[in-house]
Amino acid sequence: MASILEQKLKNKKTEIKDIDRKIQSEQITPTTKEKKSIGDIIQTISTQYRRELTDNSIDRKELDRKIEETIRIEIEKLPVDYEKKKRLEKLAIQNIIGLGPLQQYLDNPAITEIVVQRYDNIVVEIKGKIRSVKACFSDEEALQNVINRILQPIGRAVNLSTPRVDARLQDGSRVCATIPPISPHGATLTIRKFNNSMMVASKYLELKSISQEMLDFLEKCVRGKVSIFVSGGTGTGKTTFLNMLSSFIPEDELLITIEDTLELQLKQKNVRSLETREIKNANMDSIDMSALVKASLRMRPDRIIVGETRDGAVVSLLSAMSTGHEGSMSTGHANSPENLVNVRIPTMMEMDKDSSYSEKAKALMIAEAIQLIVQLRRLPNGRRVTSNICSVEGIDRNGKVLLQNIFVYDFQKDKYIYTGNFPKKIANHLEMNGVPLDPSSM
Repeated sequence: MASILEQKLKNKKTEIKDIDRKIQSEQITPTTKEKKSIGDIIQTISTQYRRELTDNSIDRKELDRKIEETIRIEIEKLPVDYEKKKRLEKLAIQNIIGLGPLQQYLDNPAITEIVVQRYDNIVVEIKGKIRSVKACFSDEEALQNVINRILQPIGRAVNLSTPRVDARLQDGSRVCATIPPISPHGATLTIRKFNNSMMVASKYLELKSISQEMLDFLEKCVRGKVSIFVSGGTGTGKTTFLNMLSSFIPEDELLITIEDTLELQLKQKNVRSLETREIKNANMDSIDMSALVKASLRMRPDRIIVGETRDGAVVSLLSAMSTGHEGSMSTGHANSPENLVNVRIPTMMEMDKDSSYSEKAKALMIAEAIQLIVQLRRLPNGRRVTSNICSVEGIDRNGKVLLQNIFVYDFQKDKYIYTGNFPKKIANHLEMNGVPLDPSSM
């Protein structure tokens, strides 16, 4: 008799372990009945922990632990079997403490971006490639609840008066959320996850995103105070590349970083970080990129690092680059180096309401300030490459900025090539700053 009972207990433990493993690994879509049960539990939790949930001074880990315990107690009261209880427990924890179906993707380090196009349509980015996933929200309300749960710890929310929010989470991840009426088909959510592991130069070599010769040349240019723009389209890794370049800046320089959302991770000790502020309150001023660049000029920096230049702030940055802040760097959204200097930057210069320049004056300012352009591309397979490194050589007879390719990526041969065009102007600049450039090293 004893052995039969022991066997039954053993079988029961095995069954429980199998259920636990199954529930933990699978993506659960709640049934109508389960939605009602979860709704009742959410109501109970909201009532019981109303004060704690709105108090940002409370230890969130300890509060989450208490809420999880309360969830289990409430679920134990339900007249359902063990597997259904575990399903409800997982769904309730995801919806009350976690971020619903997004939690598994936020916890996955291989996923760099999460895009909720609609409550029932989610895609993620893995190794530069977009992939659809099976997970989805139960309805529009569930998605909007998660959006506000993401924003609540930083004191933000989406509502009819603020239907779009751009924010930086406490871990550095960037969030953009919209709700109707500006997204008529329903709420949308984009999370660009913050990468705690800085992309170092060796990683770029390992991924074949750059050659050793190109990297050595860029290191000398950064140490020798060459003013650089990193150019590329959406998702090409411009900010990450700029961060890598910044690691070559000497420790004894005073640096100021300026960003809309803090992403740069400079390791030098003398770094001051400035961030723009968008305010829709009549009692507070918005602080835009242009205002911060102008302010930084009075803060005695050796270099200014602008995360991304996308408006009239480029005028102040170009002035800084050509009047004492050599070696400053930024990124720009453009499909080619020519597009950057002859279309994108001139267009941004027109956004500066306090300035008016002729086309030739714009070209002269650009040619005087920027010395080097690094163009990034993302290949169809998701791999990112440094497609061009080119020097700015002045302006041509038509008043356009003249560029010269130093290194290029051969797309057909999958190979990085030195063009043979030795950048004499840059070499002279490096020589003056104590960083000689030998043509044989190219």
